[in-house]
Amino acid sequence: MRPAFEWQDGKLLLLDQRKLPFEETYIACYDHEEVAQAIETMVVRGAPAIGVVAAFGVVLGLKKLAKGKPVAEALEIVIARLSQTRPTARNLFWALERMRQAYDRAQGEAEEIIIQRLLQEAQAMEAEDVATNKKIGSYGASLISDGSTLLTHCNAGELATAGYGTALGVVRAAWEEGKKIKVLACETRPFLQGARLTCWELRRANIPVTLITDNMAGWLMQRGEVQLIITGADRIARNGDTANKIGTYSLAVLAKENRIPFYIAAPFSTIDPQIKSGEEIPIEERNADEVRRVGQCWVTLPEVPVRHPAFDVTPSRLITAIITEKGLLWPPYEEVIVRLSQ
Repeated sequence: MRPAFEWQDGKLLLLDQRKLPFEETYIACYDHEEVAQAIETMVVRGAPAIGVVAAFGVVLGLKKLAKGKPVAEALEIVIARLSQTRPTARNLFWALERMRQAYDRAQGEAEEIIIQRLLQEAQAMEAEDVATNKKIGSYGASLISDGSTLLTHCNAGELATAGYGTALGVVRAAWEEGKKIKVLACETRPFLQGARLTCWELRRANIPVTLITDNMAGWLMQRGEVQLIITGADRIARNGDTANKIGTYSLAVLAKENRIPFYIAAPFSTIDPQIKSGEEIPIEERNADEVRRVGQCWVTLPEVPVRHPAFDVTPSRLITAIITEKGLLWPPYEEVIVRLSQ
């Protein structure tokens, strides 16, 4: 499978995930504004992918703006614009701060050298994300027994990262170890990341996957047809509270009721140690028409009022463990998160 994004000859190619699974087309971005719009309109999505793509966006922005402005001024303009795209995704802000630090180290060099150093930093983030995901997969696979059926929500696979995936990276690692597992993928309304993206990824990897509507999950748990749940994350607070795609909290409550382990898989960069709890995580509200329509098909009256929070917060008390590249984190989370953040 070609990657969700690819740096090629001074431009950034993005697989247009809005058109999957029926059409595989790439969009070329030549400046930071095009990258910002691609993030906002869900051409690319998934917290780790957004972070790395934004890093490449910084490079493109500097190449364009530094021709008429001091590099430091251009950098702040670019970072400010990219910061406005997806407020919940922690990896976005982590990546932009890392690019600012790379610029600080390169200050005093010629403009061309600074841009080259920032490109190298973005490419390093891309490679590190793949390696990180493989470590997450290795740690998480130990939690999956042979013959298990696991449930996942949204898409936390190759499409949401630089490669391999977080929650789906755990699935992939277990499968590569020879475990005969099955996956139940929630459709994930309203953008249908589970139906369109997770099913597409897993079928291409020959991993058994069955699609379910979001409101079937509790019934399947009650019937004993789910052994564990694994999802990704967009931001994790210091106490372990986790923001993920809307509907994740409901799954965690149902898992608790049915005594099913509920795991979060995410790189440590998704953890925001500056935020004490989930109450401080900003929740993005998206365009109401994403709910009123499925693709281009209206499913309700255009004037019907809509609430469309893209994420919810799962309290840490409902999370069995957090799977990171630094190992399995068990509650109480704050103590281990603070220690590993130092």
